[in-house]
Amino acid sequence: MSTIRVHDKEFEPYLSAGLIGEKIKSIAQQIDRDYAGRKPLFIAILNGAFMFASDLFKEITIEAEICFIKLASYKGTKSSGHVITAIGLDIDLIGRHVVILEDIVDTGKTLSEFLPQLEHQQPASLKIAALLHKPEATVYPIAVDYLGFAVPNKFLLGYGLDYDGLGRNISSIYKLVE
Repeated sequence: MSTIRVHDKEFEPYLSAGLIGEKIKSIAQQIDRDYAGRKPLFIAILNGAFMFASDLFKEITIEAEICFIKLASYKGTKSSGHVITAIGLDIDLIGRHVVILEDIVDTGKTLSEFLPQLEHQQPASLKIAALLHKPEATVYPIAVDYLGFAVPNKFLLGYGLDYDGLGRNISSIYKLVE
């Protein structure tokens, strides 16, 4: 893997597609064990989590459902600080075991605003699975129950993560060259 250019920025390889795939299989096995016989509902947060959600869901072997919600807080390479719900949740969560699927937990603001909305619907349990977490950037403490990789507070691209709309389709993860 060599550097790539997206818009006006240069990115260097960070996590390979193979490494990501291995980690997702490991997370799926853990979820299969933890939710055996429970039929969890996965809520994937768009746009970023679509690749993680798809690949993880293919590895899940227990009975499970999946739905999608769109939450946004990024503009360019910076968090806007405002969480916008663009597509609402239309499934009853009362008594359900719910697993939120996130591409990356950064400051934690998006989930800190979204989780109370879900808790209000009285799920039996509520867990978070995230491919990436930036502990150094976390302002709102969010417990990630199923984590792929703890990553440095750098701008990342690929595997669902974008820079102004581009780069989501790259199968590996790249970091901004500084």
